[in-house]
Amino acid sequence: MTIFTHGDKSYHVDERGFLTEFSEWDRQFAEGMALEVKIKGGLSERHWQVIEFIRNEYEKSGECPLVFTTCRANGISTREFKQLFPSGYLRGACKLAGITYRDRFLDFYGEMSPPTEKRTPQETHGRLRDKVYRVDALGFLVDPSEWDEEFAINKAREMKIPGGLSDKHYEIIQFLRRSYEKSGEVPTVIECCEAIGIELGDLEQLFPDGYNREAVKIAGLCVR
Repeated sequence: MTIFTHGDKSYHVDERGFLTEFSEWDRQFAEGMALEVKIKGGLSERHWQVIEFIRNEYEKSGECPLVFTTCRANGISTREFKQLFPSGYLRGACKLAGITYRDRFLDFYGEMSPPTEKRTPQETHGRLRDKVYRVDALGFLVDPSEWDEEFAINKAREMKIPGGLSDKHYEIIQFLRRSYEKSGEVPTVIECCEAIGIELGDLEQLFPDGYNREAVKIAGLCVR
């Protein structure tokens, strides 16, 4: 944990700059963090509309809303989102909103939410056929180099991807892995859409449970 300071206030953040204490968030935090996530010229009314939507949805449900939900609810296109938050949804909009970037099974304090009928935490180790893959408590592959097609197939089956993985699914998965191998970073959802030539709505059809929670996970990666 470290301290992020803007103006006359200090905030507790993790090593990636995400706020660790929900109650510490205020507009000054968002304004200061905007400078860290490549937003130039300050936050516009459109930025605040997105930030407040994410926070309101989290407060109502205890879950960070999917990028698809946020864009659809606010009438934001892929192009406009890129202009508003060039560093991405998780690393841009959610960070400014003071919401954790992690999978929705995690609450704000990094603890596992109480299990319910619809929320079952992943096993810390998963055996897929005759191979063992090391995954974390949320099902993300610990070491991306352990990924293979068998992992993707079984992870997609576990996530109940309708009809299994299509050629378009694999195109996205392979793009994510190639990009990660080159840069060491997971591409943002907008970078992925642009590279593949699809809109957010198309991506939602392929990975209905979310970009990070399905596409990135099936590709054996995780936003760090």
